Amino acid sequence: MRAAYVEELGPPEVIRVGELPPPRPGPGDVVVEVEVTAVNHVDTFVRSGAWRTPLAFPFVIGRDLVGTVVESGPGAVGFAAGDRVWCSSLGYAGRQGAAAERVVVPGDRLYPLPDGVDPVETVALSHPATTAYLALFTHGRVRAGETVLVLGAAGNVGSAAVVMAAQAGARVVAVASAGDAGLCRRLGAREVFDYRDPEVFRRIGEASPGGVDLWIDTSARNDLETAVGLLAPRGRVVVLAGLRTRPVLPAGPLYTQDRSVIGFAISRARADELAEAAAHIGRLQADGLLRAHATEVLPLDEAALAHRRVEEGKARGKLVLRVSTPAAEPAG
Repeated sequence: MRAAYVEELGPPEVIRVGELPPPRPGPGDVVVEVEVTAVNHVDTFVRSGAWRTPLAFPFVIGRDLVGTVVESGPGAVGFAAGDRVWCSSLGYAGRQGAAAERVVVPGDRLYPLPDGVDPVETVALSHPATTAYLALFTHGRVRAGETVLVLGAAGNVGSAAVVMAAQAGARVVAVASAGDAGLCRRLGAREVFDYRDPEVFRRIGEASPGGVDLWIDTSARNDLETAVGLLAPRGRVVVLAGLRTRPVLPAGPLYTQDRSVIGFAISRARADELAEAAAHIGRLQADGLLRAHATEVLPLDEAALAHRRVEEGKARGKLVLRVSTPAAEPAG
């Protein structure tokens, strides 16, 4: 089978596209024929070695997929050949990746594809929407009526967070470019502030005199001194990006105001947490409330180029690799 893989850690140029033996499933696994896979920042961390995780060479890259079930083991209940499915947690913790014509997925990490949704949109949403869900609900414990501030609100993770927080009944305050203000409001933001405004945080403070209950910074700046100062009593900052940032952490206000800073990485999410996120994402997709706003589809052969563009910040929207084209449905 064709796959994009590496035989050593390193820069994007270590990625090869070629033939590998098909994977052998275990009793709890499902064999999936992959249609599309996405390229995420975390994929580049694994490939380069910045994020250390057990892996065996040759190592197939990629985390997310949409595809079709070929067969399932006796311990993987609920799946049958021909089912359309998606996954967001391959390519780390000893699991081979998604960028191959056929992959094996543990049954508890595979989810049904909602009827009528676009596979490219689904794979593009997979990682950012799952990240947004975990940040808001699993770690951020957002509740209806709270104020949620989303920095980088027009990005992949940020836009999903705006939709989810608004749907949960929160007052969403978005920080984005002035050109994306309309988009943020359509997604559900109550107020939008221009991140280029040197007075942006003063203005946010004036607009939220009771403080911010949940601060989600998808832009990876992690200005914790500013963030903690704008929190409401018992407010939370969720740190979900910025692998190499070294922010100042003001301990005093954390202590006196019951404020907290919580870090999380999607790679440490449990299978049950990911399944809960997938069910939520599926409902929003089925209702037409969650959409990918910009995608670009490249052939599998351009996997190295896609990784390079993501690392250099030259990807507008989400890059998707097409692994195979699904067989046409038989004529009725």
